[in-house]
Amino acid sequence: MPQYEYQACDIEGNIQYGHLTAENEQAVVLSLQSQQLIPLKIEQQADEGDNVLNFGGSKVSNRDLIDFTEGLTTLIEAKIPIDRALVLLEGITAKPALQKLIVDLRTDVKEGKTLADALQNHPQTFSRMYINMVHAGEEGGILEKLLPKLANFLASADEAKRTVISSMIYPMILLAVGILSVGMLMVFVVPQFAQMFEDMGATMPDSAAFLLGTSRWLQSYGWILLFAPVLVWLGWKHLDSSSELRFQRDKFLLSLPLFGNLLLDAESSRFCRTLGSLLSAGIPLLKALHIARGVMENEVVGKSLEQVEEAVRSGASLGKSLINTATFPTLLAQLVVVGEESGRTADILEKLAETFDTNVKQQTSRLVALAEPLLILVLGVAVGAIVITMLSAIFSITDVSL
Repeated sequence: MPQYEYQACDIEGNIQYGHLTAENEQAVVLSLQSQQLIPLKIEQQADEGDNVLNFGGSKVSNRDLIDFTEGLTTLIEAKIPIDRALVLLEGITAKPALQKLIVDLRTDVKEGKTLADALQNHPQTFSRMYINMVHAGEEGGILEKLLPKLANFLASADEAKRTVISSMIYPMILLAVGILSVGMLMVFVVPQFAQMFEDMGATMPDSAAFLLGTSRWLQSYGWILLFAPVLVWLGWKHLDSSSELRFQRDKFLLSLPLFGNLLLDAESSRFCRTLGSLLSAGIPLLKALHIARGVMENEVVGKSLEQVEEAVRSGASLGKSLINTATFPTLLAQLVVVGEESGRTADILEKLAETFDTNVKQQTSRLVALAEPLLILVLGVAVGAIVITMLSAIFSITDVSL
């Protein structure tokens, strides 16, 4: 049966929103009236298949999620109940996708679910870290302490992501223009030399013959290369199909020079910020480690934290456990040991997160600065090699004719 979204008014004049599954609109009206609700608006929800071509138009973005978290933080800190806070957030939200998400959350909360349980119904929007932190806050009665840290965490992650994207705009444009230039040279210019060799009746050198063969292949089958990004994306998604494949992929990524250190520092920052925020909010260490492990994107780091969690559960200290795994940077493990000895583990973890964030930004800047001249050099060599190959072939034929 179809599902309907309704807006109704109760006997006290309060506006209520929700969803009902019924045969038709008349059945929805009768159901609402039986609950002493006056229907104001009833809309049938589109099937999921109708949204296939929406291309993310109804998707909640990272910026929307940050705005939602910050707004919820402000209201919860003001001691406003969650269901009432969601009503207020719905009223100040302009984006339909976010508004619908808030309506769904409020409906679940009014049905008796916790906020964390309501969030679990939207795994595409809320990460495991987000859900686990809200769950820990509700369990410990410290949601008003954890939500500000969660909002800061999301804002910092979004800022780092935007920094990387903005830094890569120029190199990506340079790469696209270079590939387009080489492609046009191979498809439109190089074939002109083939006609020249035929007119001269000369034997073509091997290097020029290879170049012309490549040009003919691009003219006939070059369209296949348009699907290369799709195939790469599908192959990457296939690596997510099992834990073992993800582990091997992430292990390879961490072993890459320069790029591996950048990934490890990013994961270390995420770990320190999450664990530090949880510990400073009063979450027990084992619970905090379990939540932090769910935040990690790299499977190798996640497996290492699982070993750390088991070691701490067995009675070992956090710092010694981190040293024994030999996965995280030495600086992190050693300073955690110092933090445990001084009783300032949470403060040191948050300082470490800032240090690793700075390292990630500096390494990213260096890689981007290195990428630009490398791209120019590679593309220049490619264009120069094509030109030199064809001109050398022409000169060799001219020398033979003379």
